[in-house]
Amino acid sequence: MAEEDKIEEKKETILPENKEGETTIPLVTQENKKAKEGSFMPLIVIMIASTIIAFYWDKLPWIGKAIHFIFDPTAGALLNWNRTVGMIIIVFIITLLTTLVQKYATDQKTLKELKKEQKEIQKQTKEFKNHPEKLMELQQKQMAMLPKQMKLSMRAIIYTGIPFILFFRWFNDYFIANPTKFFGFIGWFWFYFIFTMLFSSILRKYMDVV
Repeated sequence: MAEEDKIEEKKETILPENKEGETTIPLVTQENKKAKEGSFMPLIVIMIASTIIAFYWDKLPWIGKAIHFIFDPTAGALLNWNRTVGMIIIVFIITLLTTLVQKYATDQKTLKELKKEQKEIQKQTKEFKNHPEKLMELQQKQMAMLPKQMKLSMRAIIYTGIPFILFFRWFNDYFIANPTKFFGFIGWFWFYFIFTMLFSSILRKYMDVV
């Protein structure tokens, strides 16, 4: 009985119940729910547009020529000056811009609330590990939060999706013409990926971006 009372007390103090006695998690207010959850439709449109651009890169030469006209004297000049240092500078600039977009183009307040609630659920999952029904309920609520978090987090792609595709196609053209192994064994894609992860973790922590 003492253990059951302890469980009920935790439910009341941490997760409120509705009229049917089910535990609820107040993610967002009802009036702002639709706006904060966002939509996948703009993301789908951007992804389709990016795919079309990538597909027609070689079929419509004016696309590639326009991008080379912009990037050859800028990013290309950096890489020609020093392949490794130039690439690090380019990756840092791209990561900084995407971090800024993520910070100001997404609802950081709601994302932080969701992250906080996820941590609370994870904490309770450990506390109720010997209560299968309660554990299942918490896991279901955690899964229900994932689509909302994805919609909010991926809003930045609306602004960065197409520029990324264009930049990556330019990178591909450049390194086909100028084969390079960074540090003697790393291709340009993996070099970009590794340093993006490194810079992103530092910038997100410094700028308090979820």
